[in-house]
Amino acid sequence: MPRTPATIARNVEAMEISVIKAMAMRAAATPGAVSLAWGVPSFATPPPIRAAVAAALEADPTIGRYTLPDGLPELRRLAAGRHRLDTGIDVDPDSQLVVTAGNMQGMSVLLHVLLDPGDEVVVTDPGFASHVQQVRLCGAVPRYWKLDEAAGWTLDLAALEDLLTPRTRAVIIVSPSNPTGRIFDRDSLLGLARIARERGFVVIVDDPYSRFVYDGAACFNLASAAEFADHLVYLCTFSKAYAMSGWRLGYLVAPPALKGEILKVHDANLICAPHVSQAAGIAALAMDPQPWPEFARLLEARRALICERLDRVPQVFAYQRPQGAYYVFPRIVAAHTDSRSFAIELLERVGVSVTPGSGFGPAGEGHVRMAYCVEEDTINQAFDRIEAHYGRET
Repeated sequence: MPRTPATIARNVEAMEISVIKAMAMRAAATPGAVSLAWGVPSFATPPPIRAAVAAALEADPTIGRYTLPDGLPELRRLAAGRHRLDTGIDVDPDSQLVVTAGNMQGMSVLLHVLLDPGDEVVVTDPGFASHVQQVRLCGAVPRYWKLDEAAGWTLDLAALEDLLTPRTRAVIIVSPSNPTGRIFDRDSLLGLARIARERGFVVIVDDPYSRFVYDGAACFNLASAAEFADHLVYLCTFSKAYAMSGWRLGYLVAPPALKGEILKVHDANLICAPHVSQAAGIAALAMDPQPWPEFARLLEARRALICERLDRVPQVFAYQRPQGAYYVFPRIVAAHTDSRSFAIELLERVGVSVTPGSGFGPAGEGHVRMAYCVEEDTINQAFDRIEAHYGRET
């Protein structure tokens, strides 16, 4: 094997592609494979959004040009209005809001603003795999905040205190969680915010999934706690709630003192989110009714289906019923060496792709993530194969 060129940065050379994408790519290269690996909703972008973009392409001669770095004023105004409806908090679209190319790009920009090499960011364990990659790309160190699996993957504030050091710059929270589907409770989130204010770090709320909660559960948005606004950045994406993952669009709400710093990196990194996607975002926020209640209804039915199918194979998986998002994170009960080898064997021998839990942090080992945002036929086909391979307990 040829040597890696000496010009490759060490922190890049030491990385691997996200385990989520790695399994999705393996599945795509495996004829006939059925994939539960990648959390891409099966829904089409709603017709009113597509129609509005088609009209804009015909009528707006500037739609192929850059916008200003922080985004189209109309989109920022509508996003501020959406934020007010969701949180009860008024934000200034000019001094606090930046349109991003999805939450992944927004997170990358924000971390580059906050971190120097050697700084530390606390991430939940298990937590979203790409957050760890982004922290490391900044030359910073991820610190794993182990969730309490026995209590349903809950936050443990006492455990957090043991992780904090003078180099802690941020804690990243996703609720409902990826990969566990856990909704973190209000008291724990407010406790986290109090610690952030006392210790002088930032809480980053990455919010792809709060539209999708089940069984009447409440999902507290920490961005609604005005007293902590100076220590919080909120990232909202259009990818899931509007079935716009390929449009790459989101926005972040930050304290005014941070926006100018964010724009420095955002401009150097991207210039602006795609103009055509911003037109789609304007249409999405102006939609009436909004599309996510129907999406949530369909996802709740798919959650019921995947849980029913998991119940048939208790000799293979033990799971906790997710409260939100569209993932289930079962523990592997069947004989196995580790989650990665189990996932690869499941793909190669059974034709079903799942994501190994080890990719979501040390506490994820021994688990797999399954996405139930796919069509019901896909869920059934995957579990038909699992049952055929392992047998079914009745």
